[in-house]
Amino acid sequence: ERVFHVNMLALVDGLQPQVLSLKNLLEEFIKHRQVVVERRTRYDLKKAEERAHILEGLKRALDHIDEIIKIIKSSADKETAHKNLVAKFRLTHIQATAILEMRLQTLAGLERKKIEDELKEKKTLIGELEGILKSPKKILGIIVKETEEIQKLYPEERRTRVAAGAAKSISMEDLVPEEETAIILTKGGYIKRVNPEEYRMQKRGGKGIIGIMTKEEDVVDQFISANTHDDLLFFTSLGKAYQIRAFELPEGKRASKGKSITNFLALSPAEHITSILPVRTKNKQEEVFLTMVTGQGVIKKTDARQFEDVRRSGIIAIKLQKNDHLGWVRAVEKAEEIVIATRRGLSIRFRERDVRPMGRASAGVRAIRLKTNDAVVGADVIPKGSTGEELLVVAEMGYGKKTKMKEYKVQKRGGSGIKTMNITSKTGVIVSARIILADEEDLIAVSAKGQVIRTPLKDIPSLGRSTQGVRIMRLEAGDKVASVTTL
Repeated sequence: ERVFHVNMLALVDGLQPQVLSLKNLLEEFIKHRQVVVERRTRYDLKKAEERAHILEGLKRALDHIDEIIKIIKSSADKETAHKNLVAKFRLTHIQATAILEMRLQTLAGLERKKIEDELKEKKTLIGELEGILKSPKKILGIIVKETEEIQKLYPEERRTRVAAGAAKSISMEDLVPEEETAIILTKGGYIKRVNPEEYRMQKRGGKGIIGIMTKEEDVVDQFISANTHDDLLFFTSLGKAYQIRAFELPEGKRASKGKSITNFLALSPAEHITSILPVRTKNKQEEVFLTMVTGQGVIKKTDARQFEDVRRSGIIAIKLQKNDHLGWVRAVEKAEEIVIATRRGLSIRFRERDVRPMGRASAGVRAIRLKTNDAVVGADVIPKGSTGEELLVVAEMGYGKKTKMKEYKVQKRGGSGIKTMNITSKTGVIVSARIILADEEDLIAVSAKGQVIRTPLKDIPSLGRSTQGVRIMRLEAGDKVASVTTL
C-alpha cells in the first residue's frame, strides 16, 4: 500500500485556479474531453467538406472531359484557363484550381466510379460528423469508447475494492504503511524520514555517499531507526520532552534537506533536540522506565507512562543543574543494566536498580564521576536476558571497534569508570558509544559534512577495551564523524 499526496489545483475554464475535489476534477476532465472531441470533429468535418467540394468539381469535369482538356490546351496561360473553366462550367475557384493542378494525363485517366464512390463516402462522413456536433450524447459516447480502448490497450486490475456497508472513519495512521524508517535531524534543526534502503551497503573503510543535503555550516546531528507508527519523543538540551508520530515527519530522499523541526515542535530559541526516542511501550505488560543521562554524568529514571500524550508545548523531563544539558534517553526495564561512556575513553556499567524511580521534575543522581575536560558521549541499556553483548564505540576521526561486555565489570553507580578505548591524536575523542542488539546487522555513520557509510557490523572487529580500534570510515580533510546508528 502506498499513499500519494496530490495537490489538485486546476485552471477551471482556463481562467481561475481552483482546488478541486476528486468528483469535481473528474467533471472538469470530462468537460475538457468534450471540448477536445468537438474540436477534432469540427476539424474532420471541415476537411471532409473541402474534399467533397473538390470531388463534385471533378465529377462535373468528367461529364465534359474532352471539352475541358481542349480549353486547357487552347488557353494562353494558367490564369486564362482558370477563368474559362469557371465561366464555361460554373466551377468554383477551388474546383477549377484542383482541376488545373492535375496533369492532363491524370485528368484524362480519371475513373468516374472512383470519384463517385469517394464522393458518396465523404457525404456519409459529413452527415455523421454533423450528427455528432448536434448531439452531446454522441460526444459522451465517443469519450466512453475511447476510454475503453485505452483500458484494453493498458489493462491493469483495480487495486481498490468497492464494498457494501457503512464507511468507517479513516485516520492518518490507517493510510500510512507500517515499516522501518530512518529519522535524520541536523544541528540546524532540519528533519526528515527516509527509507533505510536509500543507503547502499559498503565495505568497512569506504568513503561513503552523500546522505543529506545540509545548508552551509549545518551538520547532521541525529540518525535514528524507528517504525512509521512509533510515537517519537524528542528530548531537548533544556530537559523538556515533546511528542509526535513518526509518519507526521516529511518523507524525503537521501539528498533532500527536510523541513525545520519548528514546523512540528514548539521549541524555544534557547533549546535544541539532543535525543530522539521511538516509544513502543503501549501494550507492554512489563514496567518500562526512561533513563535520562546528562552531559555532566547525571542520571534519572522515570516511569515511561508519564510521557504519554505529551502536549504540543512540551513537558519537563528532568531538572538540570547549571551548565548541564540532557543528552541521552533510553527505555529500560527491571533487571537490565546501563552502560555510560565518556569522550576521553572511560566507561561505567551498573544495574538499573541502582537508580531509584523519580518524578519528571526531579534532578537525578550521579551516574559517573567525570575528570576535568571530560563529558558523557553515550549511554545505553544492556537488554535483559541477552548474552554476548558488545559495546560499539566510534571516535571522531573514523575509528571504531566492538568490545565484549564481559570485559566490563559491573560497578556501583557514581564511580569513575574504567578504560574503554585508547584515545590518541589518530583516533580523536569518542563521539558515540552504544550496545549492539542481536537483531542489528549494519552500522550507519554520518559525518559532519553529510557523508554516510553503511557497513555490516560483522566486518568491525571485536577488540579489547584498551585498543584504539580500526578505521571504519575514511573522512575528507577537516571532516569528523557526527552521528552513528545501527540497523
